[in-house]
Amino acid sequence: MGHKKLIRFQAIDTYSNVLQYPENMKGNWNNFFTNNNPLTLELACGRGEYSVGLGRENRDKNYLGVDIKGNRIYAGAKIALTEKLSNVGFLRIHIGQITQYFAQDEVDEIWIIFPDPFLRKGKAKNRLTHARFLHSYQQIMKAGGKVNLKTDSKELYDFTLETIAEEGCTIVDNIADIYGKGMATGPLAIKTYYEGMHLEDGRTIYYVSFTLPATPIELKGRFAKGGEDNDEDDSIETDEGG
Repeated sequence: MGHKKLIRFQAIDTYSNVLQYPENMKGNWNNFFTNNNPLTLELACGRGEYSVGLGRENRDKNYLGVDIKGNRIYAGAKIALTEKLSNVGFLRIHIGQITQYFAQDEVDEIWIIFPDPFLRKGKAKNRLTHARFLHSYQQIMKAGGKVNLKTDSKELYDFTLETIAEEGCTIVDNIADIYGKGMATGPLAIKTYYEGMHLEDGRTIYYVSFTLPATPIELKGRFAKGGEDNDEDDSIETDEGG
């Protein structure tokens, strides 16, 4: 581990707004935030720029950035502490194990911002909108809660639309070019550092939000037993650089 990463890992060990593989948190996140406000997760949060941005704009909601990369979590956690954003926290875990940390109906909304699209052959199972993850989200989200995906990957965007259709999800919003259509408003106006770079490169930014079906998503094959498969969970992360 590099010296810079080591310093950051040592720092988050002392941060009150960061939990790493915590025990007995399932069903108890209201105690962590000391209120009963709605809880939103940012999965594969990287530097946590969206969690911080949403937390600034909505003080009556709680935001939790989730990622395995502690050296990236450090950035957002430090900002949240500096700005005294008591409604923003961070959780360092494998996302494939998310049902171990949240109870049914504990999560109101999920944001997935520029995740790794896993374009290599055979890696689709690691996409955070794969059916195995949607199955897990069903076990922690309230009925009607939204899943939001923002990405510069046309492949991931198309894959997500196909999965939504196959699994009986309901699309809430579908914008194939956020900036080209002048739709970068509200939460979509929050721009990460790397999103700015993507725009400078002329990339198109896609957004889709959807709700999960009322009936359980049935998994097939290797994922049929519980819906979790953690052989590569440590590689599931944001596509943005660290």
